[in-house]
Amino acid sequence: MDLAPVLNGFTVVLEPTNLLYCLIGVVVGMLVGVLPGLGPAATIAILLPITIGLEPVTSVIMLAGIFYGAQYGGTITSVLLKLPGEASSVVTVFDGHALARQGKAGTALGIAAIGSFIGGTISIVALSFLAPVVASFALDFGPPEYTALALLGILLVATVSSGSRLKAIVAACIGLLLATVGRDAFTGGERFTFGNLNLADGLDFVPIAMGLFGLGEILYNLEERHTSVQAPAKVANVWPSRRDLRQSSGAIGRGSVLGFVLGILPGGGATLSSLAAYAVEKKRSKTPERFGKGAVEGVAGPETANNAAATSSFIPLLTLGIPANATMAVIFGALLIAGVPPGPRLVTDEPELFWGVVNSMYIGNILLLIMSIPLVGLFVKILRVRPAILAPITVLITLIGVYTVNNSTFDILLVIVFGVLGYLMKKVGFDPGPLLLAFVLGTLLEDSLRRSLLIFDGDALGFFGRPISGTLLVAFLLVAFLPLIGKALPRRRPAEHPSDTKELV
Repeated sequence: MDLAPVLNGFTVVLEPTNLLYCLIGVVVGMLVGVLPGLGPAATIAILLPITIGLEPVTSVIMLAGIFYGAQYGGTITSVLLKLPGEASSVVTVFDGHALARQGKAGTALGIAAIGSFIGGTISIVALSFLAPVVASFALDFGPPEYTALALLGILLVATVSSGSRLKAIVAACIGLLLATVGRDAFTGGERFTFGNLNLADGLDFVPIAMGLFGLGEILYNLEERHTSVQAPAKVANVWPSRRDLRQSSGAIGRGSVLGFVLGILPGGGATLSSLAAYAVEKKRSKTPERFGKGAVEGVAGPETANNAAATSSFIPLLTLGIPANATMAVIFGALLIAGVPPGPRLVTDEPELFWGVVNSMYIGNILLLIMSIPLVGLFVKILRVRPAILAPITVLITLIGVYTVNNSTFDILLVIVFGVLGYLMKKVGFDPGPLLLAFVLGTLLEDSLRRSLLIFDGDALGFFGRPISGTLLVAFLLVAFLPLIGKALPRRRPAEHPSDTKELV
């Protein structure tokens, strides 16, 4: 591994402008994590227009900081107020708030901060070694491999993510359909434009992302019942005792590995990682009855895992050009807006950007570790601001922002349409994430599929004749059909107990 680009990446990060935007990113991320409902995907979507005037490396450093910073922020309200600001912090409520009620809020926040820092740092180190290897391997990918990878990525997002699998697949199909709008890249014919010139070049990513995750989330959250914020638990003795550190050390180690692995998978991400880490710790414990009543492992494992996953989810984005979750899809859009297509050549063609973003995570994690406890009081005060005041300001920023991208009133109309669509999807239990991911991957899937069929003279079995695409398609078929086969097989009935037989006689 050549260390020159890595060291040069630190030079990029330590430039005053990049350091400033790294700080802005992690502070905004913590704020987003504290406020229930908004989320990093929505915030990044709303801020996309701001990134247009920035250097690509600066904008991605800021957006990355928002993503992993949100994981820290969600912990604070979960522990102190039993109010998870982020979906990935829901399981932290179980033991974190129980510790706070016992007067150990400082211990819970301290363990969470230490675990988050260790998990994030281990994940960054692993990313630094693994990402260039994956990128060099992916340089051999052709259209068949990208077809299979895009198919597998869309399916994994639909099957692994939380919620109804059928609804996620339907949302992904809608996203694929929206990706076909506009002029056909091969024939030049127009598809689903209905004679509207604004649709001739296809739907723009920015208004869709800002509508689904910005306006849609705001409309949905306004309808939620907002209760008054209770008085937070007092924070004291932030540094955990030796006993607490000893108890949580295993959970932090397991959470780091589990979070890193699940973060790479499409549809995995921080939420699934935190749930899986909590389940693992509870199952491994000799005293599982402690969980939910203030077990430090129940805080350490999930908090470590969600931060490790937030970092490792950058691997498929930066090395393969495949976003692993909705937030990565929005960052994917930010890279495209900046004229930097993510993929295997990013490591070699844009080393300053790649290593600048990766190394900025070291700095960001240190900043979060330093700031997470001192800013607790400020974030609790911000929670007292009524949503009815914050929502109109956010909507105004969203509409002005989307207009400034192309100076187009049609884009404002698209934001409103997709905002209403996002609101309705949330109302009926559809996750907008698979739709956006399928839309992002739809163009790649269609172009790669059609080029592949030209290579194979229309023979679809040609995909299985190439080792990588064949393996990926076999994995696709297994993920798609194994659940169906499992349901179709008859379940074995438990054997009757002898005592039951005697009673019948």
